[in-house]
Amino acid sequence: SKVDSSSSNNNGSSSKKKSFIEKAKDKLISSRFRYINEMLYTQTSSQSVKMFKEDSSLFQAYHQGFQQQAGAWPMDPLDTIISACMHLPDSAVVADMGCGEARLAKSIPNTVHSFDLVGTAPGVIECDMSKVPLPDQSVDVVIFCLSLMGTNVKDFLLEASRILKIEGILKIAELESRFQGQENEFIKDVEKFGFQMNWKNLKNQYFVFFDFKKVKEAKSRKKLPSIDLKPCVYKKR
Repeated sequence: SKVDSSSSNNNGSSSKKKSFIEKAKDKLISSRFRYINEMLYTQTSSQSVKMFKEDSSLFQAYHQGFQQQAGAWPMDPLDTIISACMHLPDSAVVADMGCGEARLAKSIPNTVHSFDLVGTAPGVIECDMSKVPLPDQSVDVVIFCLSLMGTNVKDFLLEASRILKIEGILKIAELESRFQGQENEFIKDVEKFGFQMNWKNLKNQYFVFFDFKKVKEAKSRKKLPSIDLKPCVYKKR
């Protein structure tokens, strides 16, 4: 009986120790994520490409931390995007900008070009979202789901306009907190890139959704506004 009691004590202490280690690991993941996340929002996309080329483990750390944060959200905005894309004609070609693990491509029957700064899943093309390897007017839908990251959002919108066919759709899902109540200003600015707002949902507590239709080619870059969204900086937990 003495052996039994000592073994149960050992098990108890090891499980306590394990949970402490797990908590420490979670804190480490969280703090690394916050640091990388802040960098992604406060530098240009080309600087982010360079950062991940120099240390590819940072991207893995970012995605691990992102999933941890996303677990606390009341909904996943990508689910809303996927549901909408289910209604596309099968012939529609989609560009998923900042695709993460390319869940959209796995969820719909369409041809999806999945782009991200680092490829973490099969089929993901590594590139800067301001310079994707697609011809002009080659896609029907461009998606930015929580991926307007970087100080050069203007370049992302110009690239979306370049690769979209006329009448093509630009779908944007973003954190509501990034707009600071200036959603209508954002809509007016995006429309200057040759788009027309088709649909919006600003009623969600966490996220906002926009659909823009490309109605004409964008003007020269110099005449277009810079788009300044508040960086998404997560609080220390």
